[in-house]
Amino acid sequence: MSDDSTGIPMILPEEQAGQRLDAVLSQLLPETSRSRIQTLVRDGRILVDGVVEKPSARIRGGEQVEINWPEIEPSTWLAQDLPLHILYEDADILVVHKPAGQLTHPGAGHADGTLVNAVLAHVPDNAYLPRGGIVHRLDKDTTGLLVVAKSEMARQSLIDQLGDHTMHREYLALVMGPMTGGGRVDAPIGRHAHDRLRMTVRDDGRPAQTEYR
Repeated sequence: MSDDSTGIPMILPEEQAGQRLDAVLSQLLPETSRSRIQTLVRDGRILVDGVVEKPSARIRGGEQVEINWPEIEPSTWLAQDLPLHILYEDADILVVHKPAGQLTHPGAGHADGTLVNAVLAHVPDNAYLPRGGIVHRLDKDTTGLLVVAKSEMARQSLIDQLGDHTMHREYLALVMGPMTGGGRVDAPIGRHAHDRLRMTVRDDGRPAQTEYR
């Protein structure tokens, strides 16, 4: 399956001369995020008069643009008719509640029974989105809300919002035992060296900070 837009060449509007290539294309292709367009340009999949340009290139107007859309293979993850607690849904996103004890998506040793398996049954087209449209995750024993994209444009937008912190996540942890004051845990987290189903603190892991009070 390919993107909705066709591979038919388009002509860049002369009235937009002097603007950035990625900015103009994002206006001409409203269903494709600007960050995705930038990736396509850098990958050489967008040609301007037969030439690979940079996303920041200034257009003259009147150039012919050809886009070689990559083929998108559907996920091999199973769609399963599992309970799915939907709190909100529109044409672009799905907000669901993940219960404790359920994995967010399939992984090593767990091919089904996850939240994504349930999402794919509810939104079959999400099989064509990376990770079934999931842009963030919760651990198996954590309960909470997850935002699921229903289109590539929505997925890229959510990723951008998480990246620039215009959308953020809050967690509530219940702790047993005496607590004195607050503190901060700053330790990188990565996959356990011997147990691929577990995460652990490791020097080459992803940065992770937790503040408590």
